[in-house]
Amino acid sequence: MKNSNPRIAIVGGGIAGLTTAIALRKLGFRPSIFESAPEIKALGAGLVLAANAIKALERIGIADKVIPAGQLLNTFSILDQNGQPITVADSQILSDRYGVNNFAIHRSELQRILLQSTGDLDIITGKRAVGIKQDEKSATLYFQDGTKHNADVVLVADGIHSAIRQQLIPASKPRYAGYTCWRAVIQNPGIELSGSSETWAAAGRFGIVPLKHQQIYWFLCINAPQNDPTMRTVMVDDLSARFKDFHAPIPQILKATRNEQLIWNDIIDIAPIKQFAYGRVLLLGDAAHATTPNMGQGACQAIEDAAVLLDQWEKMGDALPADIFRAFEQRRLKRTSMIVNRSWSLGKVAQWSNPLAITLRNGLFRRIPASLNERQLAEMYRVDF
Repeated sequence: MKNSNPRIAIVGGGIAGLTTAIALRKLGFRPSIFESAPEIKALGAGLVLAANAIKALERIGIADKVIPAGQLLNTFSILDQNGQPITVADSQILSDRYGVNNFAIHRSELQRILLQSTGDLDIITGKRAVGIKQDEKSATLYFQDGTKHNADVVLVADGIHSAIRQQLIPASKPRYAGYTCWRAVIQNPGIELSGSSETWAAAGRFGIVPLKHQQIYWFLCINAPQNDPTMRTVMVDDLSARFKDFHAPIPQILKATRNEQLIWNDIIDIAPIKQFAYGRVLLLGDAAHATTPNMGQGACQAIEDAAVLLDQWEKMGDALPADIFRAFEQRRLKRTSMIVNRSWSLGKVAQWSNPLAITLRNGLFRRIPASLNERQLAEMYRVDF
């Protein structure tokens, strides 16, 4: 399987798949990307790229394209229902120590930049991968439309519902976090925002993130049964009624939102798995370590994967790809598992609805020394490439 120019297939044209393709192009490879959607559209809401993701984009060579398209945030605050701070992180201090931090960008804008950066690589749409087989010589991808594709190696980056991961690890089914989420990107109706925030209260959790071009990305999470049919019918007026007693500018943001701008989904992840590398096959991004969004690290870890794979391939040169994949796995398993577990736990605490528990939680968080918060952030932002 040693090959100076291996035939590489990437399953999935999202953030993980595209950043990996761009990274491998730096090595002179020409991976083919297979995307299940009939076309790659600019979809989604906002996301935060923390310092570790920016460092990964620098390693890959496209940070200079991404940074101008985003919004640097001055602070990140967790607030109570009345708008009183529970914790506040000063992004300037963090930026001085770890690089760009709390950098927000519209997902569709990031996707546009990634697509442009793939250059003339082949992106084949309408190809939903449903299975894989490998032998001593190659790996064969099987698609829902009955076609197949032969490659030397396959990088699986088709998300949390990956059929190939399910084939390799039958027990790795998505798990429900216990809360459902609405999101939207709206034009700023005249609200002055310097940083991002989350408000934690019994009725739910509300997040606000300023974007470029006078846009606001907001999200709210409510505890609910999985696939609750009543949640499917919720409109802006229903959300406004639930959050009407929250501090400004939450009611104003909801008032400025139209029903057609709402994106709704239950929050899910996959419990940490113990293996990413399977011979000629490597799991990446959400297919390997899907996490809840509570730490803003889902996209960050997908981009890190691409940077670490690039770094590992450069270090090991002409080694067998299977050996490179195993080395990648050893670098990524502990870190991604930590983030998945910590994000899961943080989400549980943030979604508490018992008033007494909330009072105790808020009091405890307010007493956490700044030094402890900084140590946790340092662990998050420290990269090994």
